[in-house]
Amino acid sequence: MNSPIHLPVILQLIGILVIIAEIILPSGGILSILAAGLFGYSLYLVFTQLSASTGMAFVIADLILIPILVYVGIKFLAKSPVTLRTKLSRKDGVTAQSIGQKEYVGSPGLALTDLRPSGIAQINQERMDVVTQGEYIEKQTPIIVIAVSGNQIVVKAQNSV
Repeated sequence: MNSPIHLPVILQLIGILVIIAEIILPSGGILSILAAGLFGYSLYLVFTQLSASTGMAFVIADLILIPILVYVGIKFLAKSPVTLRTKLSRKDGVTAQSIGQKEYVGSPGLALTDLRPSGIAQINQERMDVVTQGEYIEKQTPIIVIAVSGNQIVVKAQNSV
């Protein structure tokens, strides 16, 4: 049961786990040094207690398996809840945009504040944050919604073409 190959194999597996932990935890390279020590001691045990050919087999296996296992570990890690997401989303696919905002396209309104280029307007009896395409629109100017982009309502003055 207690073969001389068990400890080197266990040290190799722990080394791989320490490398994956290095990816998650910022340690300034301390965990990488620990992993290199584990791999080195494992190889030392194999070369001294077993044979040179078994040691070379371990080296070749390390050169092939460690990069593959680290790559697979990073891929699984990227999908785990431990890592940060690059975009905000909910599980049901709902975005941050209100469902009814697309219906505002073409709706008339009134600028309640100066739009330079953003401000507040009244559209369908609701006060809303709006933005222009860069132009300045004075307070109390009639406006019309020309687009909804994300959660922004884009407007222009009604008299501009």
